[in-house]
Amino acid sequence: MRFLLTCNVCLFLLSTPLWSEDFITKMEYAKMLYSNPRGIGCNKCHGEKGEGSVISQYPHKGKMVALEAPNITNVPKERFFQALTSQHRVMPTYFLTWQEIDSLYYYVSSEVKK
Repeated sequence: MRFLLTCNVCLFLLSTPLWSEDFITKMEYAKMLYSNPRGIGCNKCHGEKGEGSVISQYPHKGKMVALEAPNITNVPKERFFQALTSQHRVMPTYFLTWQEIDSLYYYVSSEVKK
């Protein structure tokens, strides 16, 4: 019995690649981060693919006013980084790392997800 167990372990190790493979793809990580970077996902305001959306509507001086999150799929990379590293009146501050911001940019600007 012990011999069979040892053989199975050896076969498993021989069939496992010796090089490193990522646990998840870059796109999977980016999508996960976009959906929940720090408790409130980008998707809640900017839409599932960054297309933008109306967050809320409210009356102001007799007119309905819409609070909108912009489309972020075509934002230049520099502007995207600036938006995520500065404070805003509406958008929360996430305190993301540069790598996380880069992954988010990859997700919203990628042709792969469209």
